[in-house]
Amino acid sequence: MRRGSANSALIGLAILIGILVLLGWALVDMQRPTAIAGKKIVVFCAAGIRPAMQPIVDQYESEFDVEVDIQYAGSNTLLSQIEVAKSGDIYVAADESYINMAIERDIVNESFPIARQRPIIAVKQGNPKGITSIQDLLRSDVVTAMGNPDQAAVGKVTRRLLKKSGQWDELQSRIETDGVFKPTVPEVANDAVLGHVDAAIIWDATINNYQGKLEAINVPELDAGVAEIAIGVTTFSEAPPRALHFARYVSAPSKGQAVLKSKGFETTPGDPWAEVPKLTFFCGAVNRQAVEPAIKAFKLREGADVSVVYNGCGGLTGTMKTIKDQDTDGGFPDTFMACDVYYLSVVQDWFEDGIVLSDTDVVIAVQKGNPKNIQTLSDLTKNDIQIAIGQPEQCTIGVLTQRLFEAEKIADKVNVLTQTTSSSLLIPAITEGTVDAVLAYKSDTLAVAAQIDVIPIASKLSTAIQPFSIARSSKNKQLADRLFKTIASSRKQFEAAGFNWRLNSERSE
Repeated sequence: MRRGSANSALIGLAILIGILVLLGWALVDMQRPTAIAGKKIVVFCAAGIRPAMQPIVDQYESEFDVEVDIQYAGSNTLLSQIEVAKSGDIYVAADESYINMAIERDIVNESFPIARQRPIIAVKQGNPKGITSIQDLLRSDVVTAMGNPDQAAVGKVTRRLLKKSGQWDELQSRIETDGVFKPTVPEVANDAVLGHVDAAIIWDATINNYQGKLEAINVPELDAGVAEIAIGVTTFSEAPPRALHFARYVSAPSKGQAVLKSKGFETTPGDPWAEVPKLTFFCGAVNRQAVEPAIKAFKLREGADVSVVYNGCGGLTGTMKTIKDQDTDGGFPDTFMACDVYYLSVVQDWFEDGIVLSDTDVVIAVQKGNPKNIQTLSDLTKNDIQIAIGQPEQCTIGVLTQRLFEAEKIADKVNVLTQTTSSSLLIPAITEGTVDAVLAYKSDTLAVAAQIDVIPIASKLSTAIQPFSIARSSKNKQLADRLFKTIASSRKQFEAAGFNWRLNSERSE
């Protein structure tokens, strides 16, 4: 009996351990971001990047147990394929101009650079034809191969550069007569290795794959052309978080960029790798209604964690000043959207130049029916009128109010019953009837338009202008830039919230 009991106990313990192990794996799987949930990621990649991209894909598949279906061809050929098929998750182009074209055609949504390369002349080791210049490629005894400008990025960039130098027409004629245009960079390089041609125009990164077989000839006309290799997430992706997870992996210094660098590519700064990237966003309270839907959409699409702090800008900038060394790991914001350019100027040394998105007017809000017949700022000086304003030290509306009062020379003549720390607290003072008037943002009055009356202020000082900026110390500048672009595409939401749109409009001037 004792032996049987012991065996039963051991069996029970083994079952329990098995259950705990399974639960553990289930918990790990539950914690794995939904960004990589799914069967497959479809990637369209410029052929010249294959030596680096294939190891990255292999590494990613091994690390996350996700299948990546990758197709290689010329950048323009791939762009056409994606446009016709209206499918795929990722587009990697050898030159950013193709990504820009894809964005214009609504084929790509998010994009960011991952590396740089330049065109060079490649010749067989030892340079038997003594080629040292573009002019040498025009000689009758030199046969040249080059990427087709209508298919491969290297051809397009070379054509642009040599048109500028005035050498394109003659070189094109020579190649069409004796040489060859190929659809991809590897095919061009292989022709030179096999001795089918005397010279090939390829990328400087490509020649690293032909050590001992080809040597590079740098010429000033081509040195002027830097091509940004960029990765984009398509608008056709059925799982954008998964696609962005892969794109961030490729661009991360410790992941994809380490491989790119090992293959001879000049990498560009990328965000550090994180399965779930994080941003801290300080946002002036007046902007909340306009930006909240965009932030929600961004978090869902990106698979990111965005911690948003809404407050009066005086409070926000005051908090910034208490954080040592503007450390974003210590709570300093990656991004800041101020209620007005004034408060960005207060912390400008810590932020990149701001980009203005919108503006809203400062108005006088009064009780319904305007029982005190308030029509202008000067009416606020009447003895029987009590008002609420924002604290200048705490919020932008307070600063703007102070400026308006000083311009009207009434700063010491108004009866201020209370001052609030945020613009969002002003309107309740009117709807609850505790004061006769408040100076508030027009955008804050829309939600209670049926309960109050609004009087416009005839002054150039009555406009609050909202800028967005990224912290110089942010470690996630690419992610922050994508957040900006999401907010910048929310014009309708801003206008519905009572803001005037300024980005790319006449009002921005």
